[in-house]
Amino acid sequence: MDEDALRELAEERLQALAGPEARLREDQWAAIRALVLERRRALVVQRTGWGKSAVYFVATALLRELGEGPTVIVSPLLALMRNQVAAAAGAEVHAATINSGNPEEWEDIEERVAAGEVDVLLVSPERLNNPDFRDTVLPELTQSAGLLVVDEAHCISDWGHDFRPDYRRLRTLLTELPEGVPVLATTATANDRVVADVSDQLGVGGEFTDPQETLVLRGTLDRESLRLGVIELPTAQARMGWLAANLDQLAGSGIIYTLTVAAADEVSSYLRERGHEVASYTGRTDPAEREQAESDLLNNRVKALVATSALGMGFDKPDLGFVVHLGAPSSPIAYYQQIGRAGRGVRRAEVLLLPGREDRDIWAYFASMAFPPESIVRAVLDALQQNGKLSTAALEPHVELGRSRLEMVLKVLDVDGAVRRVKGGWEPTGEPWHYDAERYQRIEAERRAEQQAMIDYIGTGSCRMEFLRRQLDDPHAEPCGRCDNCTGEGRSAEVDQEAVQQAQERLQRPGVELAPRKMWPSGMSALGVEVSGKLAAEEQIATGRAVGRLTDIGWGNRLREVLATGAPDQEVPEDLFQAAVKVLAAWDWEQRPVGVVALGARTRPKLVRSLAERIASIGRLPLLGEVATNPNTAPQHATNSAQRVAALWRQFKVPEDLASRLSGLDGPVLLMDDYADTGWTASIAGRLLRRAGAPAVLPFTLATTS
Repeated sequence: MDEDALRELAEERLQALAGPEARLREDQWAAIRALVLERRRALVVQRTGWGKSAVYFVATALLRELGEGPTVIVSPLLALMRNQVAAAAGAEVHAATINSGNPEEWEDIEERVAAGEVDVLLVSPERLNNPDFRDTVLPELTQSAGLLVVDEAHCISDWGHDFRPDYRRLRTLLTELPEGVPVLATTATANDRVVADVSDQLGVGGEFTDPQETLVLRGTLDRESLRLGVIELPTAQARMGWLAANLDQLAGSGIIYTLTVAAADEVSSYLRERGHEVASYTGRTDPAEREQAESDLLNNRVKALVATSALGMGFDKPDLGFVVHLGAPSSPIAYYQQIGRAGRGVRRAEVLLLPGREDRDIWAYFASMAFPPESIVRAVLDALQQNGKLSTAALEPHVELGRSRLEMVLKVLDVDGAVRRVKGGWEPTGEPWHYDAERYQRIEAERRAEQQAMIDYIGTGSCRMEFLRRQLDDPHAEPCGRCDNCTGEGRSAEVDQEAVQQAQERLQRPGVELAPRKMWPSGMSALGVEVSGKLAAEEQIATGRAVGRLTDIGWGNRLREVLATGAPDQEVPEDLFQAAVKVLAAWDWEQRPVGVVALGARTRPKLVRSLAERIASIGRLPLLGEVATNPNTAPQHATNSAQRVAALWRQFKVPEDLASRLSGLDGPVLLMDDYADTGWTASIAGRLLRRAGAPAVLPFTLATTS
């Protein structure tokens, strides 16, 4: 097929995908031509909505016409996959996806791929190292693939705003592709550093290909439909009140981004109370509910989704009319990526940022989840070398890492060749491994620079779109003439005081459930604690309550202030005490408590003791005593569940006088503490109280971390 005929066919496929008026951009055709005619590798860095997906769907259709195998697209998010499967159908391309949300379909899809019935297979990066998929499906797929697409390729880069260790396995996959299989990498959010790093990771212009054979297409990142603005308001209730009063004035439907899951749930609940049709969308939302929420937004059945970054890359609603951020992301690049959801198919879309004073605390918390120190990573390797294959759960007792950070470390070690994922867990490879401290320090410094740039964006008096484009090293960056700074016009920061008051009432409405622990962590015998399986029913605590979460935008600020490291131990502040009283008054317990017990605290004994005393007094309940702290045990460390249980196991004891008072009770006792993290402190102390005679234990804390 000659080039003219190929382009004509490409235009036909594009029109089937995007409508009869659609025409290929010159860079789109350049990429398709390189992939289909020349079988080259291409890196496409173009703004959101430019049409990157059209490139790989049209290229797939043409390659299939020429008898080539299916396209494999590595794609990071379920929402993105669902959009892409639907879009592919418009181009008469049969697409299927294998991801964590459809395990019941995997076998059927793999059979259809083998039978040639699937033109495009979308896989999550995590699937690339699933033992079954990696060892049985991937080798055959690699040999038969007609095109490999790496979507949202900035995820490969340590410097990208959404680095994912699983993506780095693509480098290995590229070495196994047969010669002549074209590769396309796409992203909208990559500055010069990220482009260089992605190129190296993928071998695009690197050691696997001749740089002269690589096509890099990088265009302007301006978005002519977007109207950027910043509204600075003094408090969380002012921001929520402003949003409730102004949401209906924003055209169409849109997305309201928050920085935490707690904030998303809190804001969506408040807006629904104010009569707005909104839904919450976070990483904790049930998969079926997430899919329904996406559908409701796409079909304008809701005014907005209140979402975390879980609703991000690739979600495609052409008529999305606005994006509002309640709280600033920690990076201008991440911010550009999220606002890119708006205005793809409309002439005007509003983009508003309402920053909060708690933003930096939240940035600092997420930064604390970064790659851990070398000593901790070495402990992971040592545990595997000493024990052989271990599951992630069985590894936890050996290392001071929570589950999510441990999984991240294992993925990085896997990519680096030091461990290998196998059925049932992980095993060491015996290969030497180097902790690249210099690289991690550079990444940390870059993150701090990005946070400062976000602060500078908020305060800039110059063009906001130009600012973001310069952060992405767009050589064409210039004033947009549309943002609040360019026009001198923006939405008023005035807030209806009734709306502020209602927001205040909602934010000051205390009360969070504390779910009890019901299963012991795996591998406790390795730490000298002989427990396993379920906690005995007669030793379990009941569902408890906390005033609020440390990540709440309401009580969170106040709780963080009182419970911060280094904050003075003090008697319970009046506002927190009154909030505790409200939570207890609203607690719909099966049986009213008959006494109060304080948990012996190392860091805030005055706070916990005064809380217990005042609650006992106002509730006209006896203060039964205090669970004592064993002075001969080391302080507990905030690590994973196994480590926490081992640290707590011998830390508490029930004094004889308290035990004597418990033995004759005919109802539950309230167990008072300052905050709950993993839930094991209350569970271990509550177990001792149950064993000493308490019929039931109701844990109560000022704060919870989850």
